[in-house]
Amino acid sequence: MSSIASDEQVRREKSITGGEPELSVVLPCLNEARTLPACIAQIQRSIRDHRLDAEIIVADNGSTDGSSEIATSLGARVARVPDRGYGNALMGGIAAARGQYVIMGDADSSYDFGDIPKFLEQLRAGADLVMGNRFRGGIQRGAMPFLHRNLGNPVLSFLGRLLFHAPCGDFHCGLRGFSMQAYRRMDLQTTGMEFASEMVVKASLFGMKIVEVPTTLSPAGRDRPPHLRSWRDGWRHLRFLMMYSPRWSFLYPGLALMIGGTALALWLLPGPRSLGSITVDIHTLLYATMAILIGFQMVTFSIFTKVFAIIEKLMPEDPRMKWLFRHFRLETGLAIGGVLIAAGMGLTLYSLFLWDAHHFGPMDPERLVRVVASTLVLFTIGVEICLSSFFLSILGLRRK
Repeated sequence: MSSIASDEQVRREKSITGGEPELSVVLPCLNEARTLPACIAQIQRSIRDHRLDAEIIVADNGSTDGSSEIATSLGARVARVPDRGYGNALMGGIAAARGQYVIMGDADSSYDFGDIPKFLEQLRAGADLVMGNRFRGGIQRGAMPFLHRNLGNPVLSFLGRLLFHAPCGDFHCGLRGFSMQAYRRMDLQTTGMEFASEMVVKASLFGMKIVEVPTTLSPAGRDRPPHLRSWRDGWRHLRFLMMYSPRWSFLYPGLALMIGGTALALWLLPGPRSLGSITVDIHTLLYATMAILIGFQMVTFSIFTKVFAIIEKLMPEDPRMKWLFRHFRLETGLAIGGVLIAAGMGLTLYSLFLWDAHHFGPMDPERLVRVVASTLVLFTIGVEICLSSFFLSILGLRRK
């Protein structure tokens, strides 16, 4: 108890002497004059009742209803953010924050800011990111649309856990807290609704400590339509998660196509095969060839996506990419591609030899297609490896 009292005394003394507060509460705001006073009053009550050293920042994103004037009159600091977007508003508000910790929440009276002490307790205990969980805390009737509650949020939260191992049951809860140190390390880049997803994804990829606390959700007190658009923003979140996971989006499907196509092609190369009463031949072989080429394109695209995302600071550094740039140089790729191209050219000469044996007249298509299909795969992948090596070298110039 004496240690707690001492900490509180230090924070009060810093507040009195003009030192930086321990906590900054950031509210993104776009025309929230109707609900903003109640949110600020609730936050101030939590600060007062728990003797917190905290400040309130309203990140005004171009309100025209007097929201910023209301916030100032109620004792909050206003950070004006001219660039529209949920992410822009929050980044502007967080940039103005002076606290060691930040708790963010919507200014539409849907979140219970009486839970602020629970978030702060976890942050003080060493958590990097503290997420609210509305499904554990309780969702009041009419507070969340049926599709959001039963489809959108559960599915997107499941994908977040699957793709990034994020320990979050409510991936899109807008009430969350984080340390400024963790926030700077995340180096968030997105400016729209994806900002919330990027925060959780990067915290997971960086191995940060993420915890959840139950929180409640009430019906929003606004008298206007919500800024959120269910299908549009749901698709944007899904697209973001898939783009942030090139392994699941491109690498694994591409490898599956390549392995399956190669196995099928090798099975069919000697001749037609029978599966009961069904005979598969060169037509199926051509589909197998297509699977190999598409699969290879997806694998290379997954590498390009990962490297580009790291360069643009959308994803953290990956030791495997460092290994790739250290060992797989342009000359290596050109050598491998050159060997495959040479093999394809060799098969091309072989096909011409077969044609010559038939005096350049009609040939058995089954035999010729098998040779040509192998030629196409070797030659095309060889060229693709050479081109990919050049492109990776260009991407690597900035890294060097």
